[in-house]
Amino acid sequence: MATVTASAPRAGLPGVLKHRAAQKLLLLALLAAVLVPLADARWASGSWPHALTVDVSQPLADASDWIIDNRDSHPLFLYFFGYISNAVVLCVRAVYLLLLAVGWAGVTAIGALVAWRVAGVRLAAGTAVAFLACGLLGMWVPTMQTLALMVVAVLVSVLVGLVLGLAAGLSDRFHRALRPVLDTMQVLPAFAYLLPVVLIFGIGVPAAVLATVVYAAPPMARLTALGLRGADKEVLEAVESLGATAPQRLLTARIPLARKELLLGLNQTIMMALSMAVIASVIGAGGLGDRVYQALASVDVGAALEAGIPIVLLAVVLDRITAAAGEHAGEEPQSRLVWLYAAVAAVAVALAGRLAGRLDWPDSWTVNLADPVNRAVDWMTAHLYSGVPVVGGTADWAGRFTTWVLDPVRSGLQWLPWWAVLLLVAALAWLIGTWRTALTAVLAMAAIGVLGVWKPSLDTLSQVLAAVAVTLVLGFAIGIAAARSDRFERLLRPVLDVFQTMPQFVYLIPVVALFEVGRAPAVAAAVVYALPAVVRITTQGLRQVDPAALESARSLGASSTQQLRQVQLPLARPALLLAVNQGVVLVLAVVIIGGLVGGGALGYDVVFGLAQGDLATGLVAGAAIVCLGLMLDRVTQPTERRTKGGV
Repeated sequence: MATVTASAPRAGLPGVLKHRAAQKLLLLALLAAVLVPLADARWASGSWPHALTVDVSQPLADASDWIIDNRDSHPLFLYFFGYISNAVVLCVRAVYLLLLAVGWAGVTAIGALVAWRVAGVRLAAGTAVAFLACGLLGMWVPTMQTLALMVVAVLVSVLVGLVLGLAAGLSDRFHRALRPVLDTMQVLPAFAYLLPVVLIFGIGVPAAVLATVVYAAPPMARLTALGLRGADKEVLEAVESLGATAPQRLLTARIPLARKELLLGLNQTIMMALSMAVIASVIGAGGLGDRVYQALASVDVGAALEAGIPIVLLAVVLDRITAAAGEHAGEEPQSRLVWLYAAVAAVAVALAGRLAGRLDWPDSWTVNLADPVNRAVDWMTAHLYSGVPVVGGTADWAGRFTTWVLDPVRSGLQWLPWWAVLLLVAALAWLIGTWRTALTAVLAMAAIGVLGVWKPSLDTLSQVLAAVAVTLVLGFAIGIAAARSDRFERLLRPVLDVFQTMPQFVYLIPVVALFEVGRAPAVAAAVVYALPAVVRITTQGLRQVDPAALESARSLGASSTQQLRQVQLPLARPALLLAVNQGVVLVLAVVIIGGLVGGGALGYDVVFGLAQGDLATGLVAGAAIVCLGLMLDRVTQPTERRTKGGV
């Protein structure tokens, strides 16, 4: 009979050193005691050594010149990329012409009827009002341009996501290979997707559509794989016992069981496609995003708001329709006859508008919003920017935040020796995760120095850290309040819903109106964009704490504050870590876009490269953004998520 002896290698250790984190800290302290003097003696300077940089600007410029010179003659472009580009242009133009041919009345009727059949009369009325508001603001044609690009991009994204998701859902090996790719793509800011497609397809609609597809396809792939792999095994075994083949099991069991995940993937793909389609205006997408971009470039807040409102309305409508479809997944399908009546009604409205010669939105039905908004901004400039008694003005707040927070954080990071930054990154990543996580984070940060953009990257990092600190303070406070008050949570929910559906670009409009341009407005936009996700995750994590633990604390006489501090917050730690991770990723995405409103650093380099055709500068900055995003994700990624994700 074999005896089992329990080994106790940690029995002789002091109590505090039995904890894994304490052991890691002790080992880090020993390594630092050895490495820091050596590094300080060899590299005392704080800046990244020039000897360790690689100048990739000339090879990238040569590659860019070669692509531009051969774009019209090389077989790769003529018979592959050229066909893709032409197909995208034809599809977008066909959808756009179809929307114009249907007319404003027909498009409004079709949208309202689809919303009615999916979610009821309320959403139908809201959809009709949203489309009519786009026309009233004089943005009907740009809205149709954005919608046409969206339709093509979403269809391609869903197709690509379905194919990848099906492969990952049916093959364990492919799932393991695809998972880290999707994880990495999930943390990349939207701007990072623009430059590679511009290099191949040039400025225009094809580049915008394909950048949108690359950005929006991963959620569809991930959720498709999740739905297929999470299908009820008993149902699958029952179908297999009836002699169904693998394709029959897929079509009759797996896909129907994964319907909710598929519709959720469609919802996420649509929202990300709209966000990216607006950002892609920087590379010639046209539509509403182009109007916002041009208005922001000239600091015309009124014109930017006129184009921004239809973007928000379009986002809210699309989000509500697809979310309602997901909620009703699995319910009995609507009568085909009712759908037929709805289709006939929509066609009748479209024909009536065509026969009446009212395809285009009448110019006399438009409302000029830009002038009163600009007058309001001028009033704010005169009365609220500075000189407000006691509290000071918005420009004063921005200046103080820049002077007291952003500048010291940036100076501190740039003062630190480069090797100290790498050691700090390694320590944080290893304390939270594993040595593989630390290695990935350090290599990503070191790659930034090798690319020669160490200082601008630290500038961007300083803005991210400042924005994340503000976001977490506000997000945790609001999340705790929402978790402790049902009434406050109900009042907050619609506000968070609207904020979470707004594309990133739109957040720049109000901050420019309040703070003009600079690094502080970029940080403010990032805070507002990331705050809803942090609040939601915090609230959900606190509400999911085991009620038995809270009841036990109450029975011992713990006060409400003690329950929160000693029970809820420790038990909700995984959710809070996830909130930190999501806050960092979302803040980085908008801080980069803040280059459009004076944020500077890497965001400015990307915008400059796109605007001036200097793809070498833009691509190096884009690569640095990718590395920064990867490092920040690894440093803040919860262990539980990493274990499940297999990274």
